[in-house]
Amino acid sequence: MALKIAFQMDPIDGIDIAADSSFRLAEEAQARGHELFYYTPDRLAYQEGRVTATGWPLIVRRVEGDHFSLGPETEIDLAEWDAVWLRQDPPFDMGYITTTHILDRIHPETLVVNDPFWVRNYPEKLLVLDFPDLTPPTSIARDLEVLKQFKAKHGDIILKPLYGNGGAGVFRLGPDDRNLNSLHELFASINREPLIAQKFLPDVSAGDKRIILVDGDPVGAINRVPAAGETRSNMHVGGRPEKSGMTERELEICARIGPLLREKGQVFVGIDVIGGWLTEINVTSPTGIQELERFDGVNIAEKIWAAIEAKRTGG
Repeated sequence: MALKIAFQMDPIDGIDIAADSSFRLAEEAQARGHELFYYTPDRLAYQEGRVTATGWPLIVRRVEGDHFSLGPETEIDLAEWDAVWLRQDPPFDMGYITTTHILDRIHPETLVVNDPFWVRNYPEKLLVLDFPDLTPPTSIARDLEVLKQFKAKHGDIILKPLYGNGGAGVFRLGPDDRNLNSLHELFASINREPLIAQKFLPDVSAGDKRIILVDGDPVGAINRVPAAGETRSNMHVGGRPEKSGMTERELEICARIGPLLREKGQVFVGIDVIGGWLTEINVTSPTGIQELERFDGVNIAEKIWAAIEAKRTGG
């Protein structure tokens, strides 16, 4: 059954087709006969009871430098489409949050993936708080004294923006580091949001595992190893992906969180696990499909589309 699929995503011209998960999802959808439409988040609108998007019919191809073609610019009524992918990258700011409120107006009659209500209420670094026994010691605060007390207790910590992404603004503060005050001052000058602090996990030197779950079920994992002299393992900042299986502890984590993800309509999720500890549950714009497919030889995009098609056809 051919579906009409709209992609709400960042500009398609600048993506890396060898790594971008949105591109891989569009490529697989096209191969399955679905009709594609592409627009950027700023072209989403609410107009007197209608949710519209102004964008373009889309064709994708795996040709570097010539990876897409657009049809004529068109305004569509998203209520007339079968599914919308919520795929723009964070930061999870009020612009992002507003798109989830607007898309709420058409979901679930038009299937929004992932469910925008729960994307809004379960951003990456907050959903893990529902599972304190699976996570490293964590503090979320804007109050400098609270952060100082946390560092005094744990010594070696990671400090990062609560709503950041891609490893941006992530700092390791070791036992002798004296930069907490300065970093707090820097972040406070940028926005009014809290910071998140977690106990540093030395096992990160062996890698930060990204596990992909489809409709609550784990389908594979890759290990992301930090570059020499780097704490962050994100591939955006030079982390090296490696083939990896899943340990019993990691499968236990997936079994604990999977039913909640399925219940809340989080079809495509990427979790981060370091040394058996859950650090993030990425629901806004997860990555890792293409790396996992290359390592494991499994069509992860097909599994995602099978789940979506089943929801649309009642299967």
